Amino acid sequence: MIQPISELQKLPIHERLQLVEDLWDSIALEDRDWVVPQWQKEELDRRAEKFEANPGSGIPWEIAKAIIRGQHA
Repeated sequence: MIQPISELQKLPIHERLQLVEDLWDSIALEDRDWVVPQWQKEELDRRAEKFEANPGSGIPWEIAKAIIRGQHA
């Protein structure tokens, strides 16, 4: 059953973030032909090249997620 937004807003932030992740994951599982715009492909290529030139510049996903959630010191 889909909850009204007013009910979802009562959930703690970590639960709402988990719902968003779960929703995105469910979308990704659908077998569709997603069209990626050329500008986005170019941006992804640019970022990949930048990272490959300096692999130590990134941070692990788990740390990034903790920072986003405000759970990282």
